[in-house]
Amino acid sequence: MIMNETITQPNLSNAIQTAEDRLQTLLPSIYRGRTDEVQPVSMGSAPLAFDVNGNVQWDRMWGSFCDLAMAGGPPHKGKLLEPGTPESIAAEPVRYAEVCDEIARGVELAARLRVAPSDTPGWLRVPCSNDAMAGWLLRAITMENVSVRLDGDAILLPAGPAFRVEKEIKNVITVIAKTTHYWSGHLIRLQKLGIANLFYQLDNQAPLLQPTWKMSEDADVRKSIEHTLQDATGLRTTEHCYANWIGLDCGSVTSAISTMRRLVASNILCRREETAIFLPITATPQRDNERIARSITELLDHSA
Repeated sequence: MIMNETITQPNLSNAIQTAEDRLQTLLPSIYRGRTDEVQPVSMGSAPLAFDVNGNVQWDRMWGSFCDLAMAGGPPHKGKLLEPGTPESIAAEPVRYAEVCDEIARGVELAARLRVAPSDTPGWLRVPCSNDAMAGWLLRAITMENVSVRLDGDAILLPAGPAFRVEKEIKNVITVIAKTTHYWSGHLIRLQKLGIANLFYQLDNQAPLLQPTWKMSEDADVRKSIEHTLQDATGLRTTEHCYANWIGLDCGSVTSAISTMRRLVASNILCRREETAIFLPITATPQRDNERIARSITELLDHSA
C-alpha cells in the first residue's frame, strides 16, 4: 500500500508523473505539497560542543536540521565524502581505529543507533530496524553526498585514518543524525509501510542500481558509459571524476535537483553537486547503462 494520494501535475509525461507520485511516498509528510518552497540553501554548520573531559557532545549540537536533499534542500556535503582506501588504513591502523571509535560514539549518541565493525576496510556497519529503513537511509544519505552502502537491513558508513573530528567525522555523524531525525520524527508508521511496499514494487520491476564500490576501475568501461550517456541525453560529462560515479551537467541547480529526485524514485541511486547529477557505475555497467540513459532521457527536467 502506498498511502500518499496522487498529485496530478499538468503537462508532465507519464514517466515523470509516476516518479513524482513515488516521491510523495518517500518524503516525510511535512514536505507534501510544499517542495517548491524548499531551497537548496544551507543553515550553516553547527559548532562542536565539548564536555568537561574534552569529548564532543554529539547529542547536544543540533536544535534543527537543514531540509533533506531528497526534498530539494542542500546536500550536507558539496563534494562526495569517500571512505579511506585499504592502503591508507593499513598504513595508519591505530589512527583508523580511533576514527572508527569516535564515529561509533557519535552515531550512538546523535542517532541512537548501534555501530559495529565491517568486514570491509573503510566502512562501519549500522544495523537498522528493518529493510525499509535501511533502504530509505541509503537513498537519503546518498543525496546528502556522503558515501553509504546497503548491507541487508543495515547500512555502511565511511571512515578513514585522515578523517578529522571537526570535518569528516562530524560530516558522517551529522548526516546520519539528520536522516534518522526525519525517518523517526517525521515519517509515521503508515508512511513507513508505504515506503516498504514501494521498495518491494520497484525491486520487482527493476533492481536498485547502485555503485559497485570497487577501488579500481576500467578506463575503457568508463569511456563507453560516458559516450552512451552523452549521446542519449545530450548532457556533457563533468571533469570531476569519482571511481564509482559519472557526472552529467544538467545546466542548472533546479534541473539537477528535479532529475536527481526522479531518478532515485525510479530505483537508480543519484546525487548532485551544484548543477551536475552523478550516476552510479554498477557491477554490470554494460547491462545497466542503457536503463540509466533511458531513465535520464525520460526524467530530465527541461523546464529550468
